Amino acid sequence: MSQFFHPSRDDITLTGVMTALGDPTRLAIVKTLYCSADGRNCGEAAAPFPDMARSTLSGHFRVLRESGVIQTTKKGVENINVVRLDDLEARFPGLLAKIMSY
Repeated sequence: MSQFFHPSRDDITLTGVMTALGDPTRLAIVKTLYCSADGRNCGEAAAPFPDMARSTLSGHFRVLRESGVIQTTKKGVENINVVRLDDLEARFPGLLAKIMSY
């Protein structure tokens, strides 16, 4: 079983978060996840990009995970993704809400 790397709350950096969210595809994925408290699998979160290669989407999810923006957990055969709202709010109060409002 594969394990995912997630930085600790203290290791989440503003540069990492802004770099991850600076890509329009990743921003769209996060906006989709932001509205879902229970999280979504990769296919649901990437629904706006039906023609994008799975390997490309996988890379986008990896960047979001490794920057600390999302948390991915295995649930059966699915990878469920959620935005790390509490961690991001603790590190950068109001930042994600402001970005999501655009």
